[in-house]
Amino acid sequence: MTITRRSALLAGASLLAASALARSAAAFEGSFTDMLAGTEDFGVAVDAYVFGYSLVTMEYTRRIMTNVAAAEETRAPMGTLLKVRSYPDATYRDVTAPNADTLYTTAWLDVGDEPWVLHQPDMGDRYFLLPMLDGWTEVFAVPGSRTTGGGAKTFLITGPGWSGTVPDGMTQVKSPTSIVWLLGRIYCTGTKEDYAAVHALQDAFKLQPLSTWGSDFTPPAGTVDPSVDMKTPTRDQVNALTSTEFFTVLADLMKRNPPTAADAPEVARFAAIGLEPGKDLDASRISAVWDKLMPEFGYKKIMLHFISRDGDMKRENGWAFTTVAGNYGTNYIQRALVTAIGLGANKAQDAIYPTSLKPSLLESYDGAKNYTLTFAKGQLPPVKGFWSLTMYDEQMFFVANPINRYSMSLRTNPTYETDGSLVIHIQNTSPGPDKEANWLPAPTGKFHLMLRLYWPDENKPSIIDGSWTIPGVVKA
Repeated sequence: MTITRRSALLAGASLLAASALARSAAAFEGSFTDMLAGTEDFGVAVDAYVFGYSLVTMEYTRRIMTNVAAAEETRAPMGTLLKVRSYPDATYRDVTAPNADTLYTTAWLDVGDEPWVLHQPDMGDRYFLLPMLDGWTEVFAVPGSRTTGGGAKTFLITGPGWSGTVPDGMTQVKSPTSIVWLLGRIYCTGTKEDYAAVHALQDAFKLQPLSTWGSDFTPPAGTVDPSVDMKTPTRDQVNALTSTEFFTVLADLMKRNPPTAADAPEVARFAAIGLEPGKDLDASRISAVWDKLMPEFGYKKIMLHFISRDGDMKRENGWAFTTVAGNYGTNYIQRALVTAIGLGANKAQDAIYPTSLKPSLLESYDGAKNYTLTFAKGQLPPVKGFWSLTMYDEQMFFVANPINRYSMSLRTNPTYETDGSLVIHIQNTSPGPDKEANWLPAPTGKFHLMLRLYWPDENKPSIIDGSWTIPGVVKA
């Protein structure tokens, strides 16, 4: 199966699909609503679908990513740390919108029966973050450079209802759900020496159940379930479920991954369709008339939020991004949208991913043309971590090029203009020896761009409050 990082992180390929889907959703919604006008339970079911979309998608993602006997590339058994050792090159096709900035250290946990212990080694001044997502995709804790600093720490990850004693030397982080996805990222320059340094840090992490702490622990081999579809993309599997199938899975998941107290008014409405927390689904309440049609309507409603005037997507000079990710409260439609186009997204305080699919509404990026992105003096992306600009082809994969450069950032040592501005040359052929340090190679055909801002500065100017604006990419 191809696991998309924007099924594991917010990315552009899904944004492209979302835009097309959303444009068709408005017409679909009008005709379909007319057909089912006056069907109150149908409206409740749509709302319940939007509400539960994140939890069901997380579960299907977990099943696929952990359905192996031992760690391998992008998958590892439950409770096993997956350590990504190197950045992909242009031949890599397993993950869309890959990055060449951070190496991943991730794991899926079930903390419902007992807590798990995560030991983080001394990271020094190296940038890192260890976001932990609950089953509803809420980032409930983010140990890392921004929040806890680089010193060695030991975290006790507890599940809902746990009331034991926290051992000395441990910091408790409370997960609202049994499902936990640790999605750690460690900055790496990509040189041979820095790879070795990051590998040593990855190997110094420890993850094990509390009951085994203090003793050597080797994660048991995983159990492979042959019934799990390992080829069909996660989103396609979820979208193919009927109403009955979807709500059956959701009802089962809510037994160990309960909604929050703030969700109570919304969840109370779902009893009308036989969906109540802690109980099996009463499938007799699901109408056969809309059992297969409702999920399609619900998903297109989610996608419509992408272009809605009331939506949470921002657009600036050809770039699209959101600052509403990671924590959603009762904004269920935004939570579902980010799940669909960027599962695993960070909180805005940790990372924002502006994506540019085309320089204007009337044209696409074309490798036959030359472009520039100019940051005026003192107007580089305001971050406390780092920023980078990544080149992707139309399918959101890295682009093969003669200098093996897939992204640009300050670590590539670009040169500045005499006025202090930074000009990035985005084109297929070299801009010349004197400008090659600022060259982001493009393919011969269409391409897309992503600007990553890790640990955005919240002081003005800031992308978070809109006081810093991304400049547009222009033809050279």
